[in-house]
Amino acid sequence: MLHFTKMHGLGNDYLYVYGEPQNPQALSQRLSDRHFGAGADGMIWISPSKAADFKMRIFNADGSEANMCGNGIRCVGKYVYDKGLTSKTRLTIETLAGPRTLALQIENGKAVGAAVDMGTAQVGDTLSLSLDGALIACTPVDMGNPHAVLFVEDMAAAPLSALGPQIERHPAFPGGVNVEFVQVLGPGRLRMRVWERGSGITLACGTGACACVAAAAAMGHCPKGRPVLVELDGGTLQIEIDEKGAVVMTGPAVTVYEGEVELC
Repeated sequence: MLHFTKMHGLGNDYLYVYGEPQNPQALSQRLSDRHFGAGADGMIWISPSKAADFKMRIFNADGSEANMCGNGIRCVGKYVYDKGLTSKTRLTIETLAGPRTLALQIENGKAVGAAVDMGTAQVGDTLSLSLDGALIACTPVDMGNPHAVLFVEDMAAAPLSALGPQIERHPAFPGGVNVEFVQVLGPGRLRMRVWERGSGITLACGTGACACVAAAAAMGHCPKGRPVLVELDGGTLQIEIDEKGAVVMTGPAVTVYEGEVELC
């Protein structure tokens, strides 16, 4: 039997397991299925680390491994604190994108969210992608994982389902890319929707929200050194980027239920 905890950050849901995976790709494909499995955007495995307090590995619903997950790392902090695996409220988590530090928010003895040092955003020059004979402008941003940010005038008309999978697999991004559509609502507010590499449309993406703020700040759409609210389908994240590109993300973490599945 495999014991898991289903958790989410703004509806970006994963199945969390403490232990070292033996067949994580197949398990993530099987258990993430929303009709024949538990249903999730993927699985996150937590284990001890020699380089940090804990280590996390992230597998998308299609079985591919991701370097980093902003919503997921907040839930990792909640998992280890709520289950008594640590009493620390400031943790360092080892990820494939490098170590990330988070400060847990505690209420009534439980972690309810976290502020996460997301590292430094690397904003590239605007790319023009050829898609079906049209040129689509996007801004590449590296947040430890790759993002392509597209600015739109009206989010309601954003072709997320049509362009998302095409850009994800575009030759300009040999390893695939997360695709964010973002509308500037004001100096301190952005609206974002996301097509996640390996998972498709999700309700939220933490690293994607950071990438959007970094791209918007680079273009002068939002301030540096002050919080920016990013409105996603699943809720709102607070993102702050400084003059050097260092990003801090603050948001909630929620436990949905505990479950067990027979491995056969």
